[in-house]
Amino acid sequence: MSKDQDNELSVLHNMLPQIQTELKKVTDKHKKVSDMITPPSQISKKMGLDYVEIGYMKHIADTEFPGWNWEIIKSEALGSEAYVVHGRLTYYSAGLKRVGDMVAAHRIQKGRESGTFVDVGNDIKSANTDCMKKAFNMYMNIADDVYRNQVVDLDEKDKMLINEKMLKAGFDSKEISRIQLNITKGKVTKTNVDELYNWIDNKKESKGK
Repeated sequence: MSKDQDNELSVLHNMLPQIQTELKKVTDKHKKVSDMITPPSQISKKMGLDYVEIGYMKHIADTEFPGWNWEIIKSEALGSEAYVVHGRLTYYSAGLKRVGDMVAAHRIQKGRESGTFVDVGNDIKSANTDCMKKAFNMYMNIADDVYRNQVVDLDEKDKMLINEKMLKAGFDSKEISRIQLNITKGKVTKTNVDELYNWIDNKKESKGK
């Protein structure tokens, strides 16, 4: 190994703790956004599926990832059936510049009887919006709770807190085992753990009477 290569490895080794610290900031940022609960007022339903309004997703992007940019790389019609958009999201996560591409298609609406186009301009706009929303969710973790991408399993800290609360509430071993079994089965997650906390606190109050 040359002296220059040895010096480069030495510099990299010395910088490793700083690199790890900066990468943890990125991880923490995305976990924070992923754990957010989307307000019900921003969730709509179409064809039985939930979706989030683009205005809300832009607001979170502006707040958590300021300086982001959306660019349409390519857009085209697939015959007369659908319009496809290839977009690129550029953003900064904890100071680190990141880039991610996304593709989405939107069906071109036609009149049932006439078979003529209803509003091609709106179809093109919808294709771009769908593409942008997919990118916001995929790369920024916005609305993970709605699009089922949220990591909801309880961590060890949550489990210890639940056990501590049950013991303070005076739960017997049978009650504790039942709750622990529900946790193991995945019935208690980060999205509903607050309900369990409230239930335990209420049981504690009732036991104290």
